[in-house]
Amino acid sequence: MRRLPSPDEDHHVHSTFSDDAVSTPQENLAAADRAGLRVVRMVDHVRRDTTYVPEFLAAVRALPRIEGLTVITGVEAKILDAGGTVDAPADVLASVGDPGGPDRILLADHQVPGPDGPWSPRATLERIVDGLDPADVIEMLVTATIRAIQQVGPAQLAHPFSVLPKVGISEDDVPDQLLDVLADVTIATGTLVEVNEKWQCPGTRITARWRAAGVLLVASTDAHTDAEVGAYDWVRTT
Repeated sequence: MRRLPSPDEDHHVHSTFSDDAVSTPQENLAAADRAGLRVVRMVDHVRRDTTYVPEFLAAVRALPRIEGLTVITGVEAKILDAGGTVDAPADVLASVGDPGGPDRILLADHQVPGPDGPWSPRATLERIVDGLDPADVIEMLVTATIRAIQQVGPAQLAHPFSVLPKVGISEDDVPDQLLDVLADVTIATGTLVEVNEKWQCPGTRITARWRAAGVLLVASTDAHTDAEVGAYDWVRTT
């Protein structure tokens, strides 16, 4: 069955539990209600040393119920290396999908997952200038993403391929064969894949191919303020 990303859902909304967001979970809930959303996923950033997750989940679960609006949770963590290591506390990873844990872990490509750890965009560009083939960067990213999916519980790919333009590579350079391999893994594991408003990715070519393959696509704003919750422009045209 094909899944179209729905503008009446928002699967990636940050709150003040993230150090780069400005709205509280309560403010985001009110914004989701005003936007007429049916589903909102409250998400915040984690790292291996993060300790606030129980507090975050408790705050979300204490929110008042709104008829017709389903509130779900997640934590966003970057893929650290080519082996698929995820930058999240072990106890949080172990609890994903359990009653006391977040519903999903959002896997993010904030940096390029290199064999020796995360490569910043600048470091990756330097390696490309020194002779690293951009095709190898793409393959490394896709392989690391697949390995991360296979190592965690229920997952969601956050803004897939958003790091590529930062290192001078277009997502159009990702070959169909790698897209299909990644699609197969997401389908087999029930992994959700974002169509992300903030980073405007993945684009029409990839979403069309993945939609045809049966990938579970979801709409997300990646909101960092309540004014952005459920506010779609680019996603509606993709």
